[in-house]
Amino acid sequence: MFDPKLIRNDFPILSRQVHGKPLVYLDNAATTQKPHHVIEALRRYYEESNANVHRGIHTLAEEATALYEQAREQVAHFIHAPSARSIVFTRGSTEAINLVAQAWGRWALKPGDEILLTEMEHHANLVPWQLIAQATGATLQFVGLTADGTLDLAHAQALLSERTKLFAVTHISNVLGTINPVADLIRQAHAVGALVLVDGAQSVPHLPVDVQELDCDFLVFSGHKMLGPTGIGVLYGRPELLEAMPPFQGGGEMISNVWLDHATWNEIPWKFEAGTPHIAGAVGLGAAMEYLSALDMAAVRAHEQSLVAYALSAFERLNHDIMIYGPKDPALRGGVIAFNYQNIHPHDVGQFLDGEGVAIRAGHHCAKPLMRRLGVVATARASFYLYNTTQDADRLIAALQKTKETFSVVAHR
Repeated sequence: MFDPKLIRNDFPILSRQVHGKPLVYLDNAATTQKPHHVIEALRRYYEESNANVHRGIHTLAEEATALYEQAREQVAHFIHAPSARSIVFTRGSTEAINLVAQAWGRWALKPGDEILLTEMEHHANLVPWQLIAQATGATLQFVGLTADGTLDLAHAQALLSERTKLFAVTHISNVLGTINPVADLIRQAHAVGALVLVDGAQSVPHLPVDVQELDCDFLVFSGHKMLGPTGIGVLYGRPELLEAMPPFQGGGEMISNVWLDHATWNEIPWKFEAGTPHIAGAVGLGAAMEYLSALDMAAVRAHEQSLVAYALSAFERLNHDIMIYGPKDPALRGGVIAFNYQNIHPHDVGQFLDGEGVAIRAGHHCAKPLMRRLGVVATARASFYLYNTTQDADRLIAALQKTKETFSVVAHR
């Protein structure tokens, strides 16, 4: 049975206090905390098997290589990839998207081609495409939003055409919490001959994702947002696409042979993993996936949906001068709630809540175009995960009520 109160015991940081108050950690969309299982895997690797991978023939090197490649197999199993050959380790979602933009986009795109994006994209799924469009002469098109913060699906259908070569879309918005119907969007994009890249940074950690069922061409996600270490991420790509793409970086390991004036490339996925990789990060990510698999991702999703429904209902106890962004239906959103008080800057809200032991995010969330679309410069954002409870939501609401009362007193002095 999924019990977040028991799960919390696996996370040592959740037992600490902040400003003399028990920590309520609600900044999970930015990064997640790490369970003992992941921390122990990292400790064990560094204490017992630390070595460089692939090239060594001594025992430690062989152990490190086995652990690294085992993690690749774990990733493939977690997202139901048909083969570990389609799993490339990167530093995170950002590098994975840049890899596709540079290694696929530079040779696949030309003037007149279109890259389709949405108005809710994180900068990581926007700026790389701006750069590659400038380099190739391709143009960018953007799917708009409806009033409730969901994608305008009719607009998406209208923009998809034979000129569309790639549709790069977030699975779950890191601001609005909107869960986009990516399976339907992928079918529509494929119908016009376009490839699809899914930004799964906010989805793979929170709900079941099956790349074969989605039929996506690329999927990216980051380890630190799913209980793993920072500095490790994943690019899933169809093997035939990865085979056709040139390397993203040059150096050791990504080569087959090297002469003074030219080189040939290694097989996939190693063709895209130049230099010494983040071996410990991969080991930690594998451990995180073991932990999540034991919980069952469907149960994680059900818990978050229930918790967000509870939190949205609790927000109604606050005064009506608070604005919540994104869909009102918890079934249509992930564990993210972005909000603003009418007359209190979100940075002030975030700082005040920190004094109450409640950690949230405040800012533009690397989504400045979306902020402009919403008519704000920033929002406060609470984001939930598997170890959060209804008591955490209650602490958030109580702290927000205290924020309002405190700033109201200051304003009337």
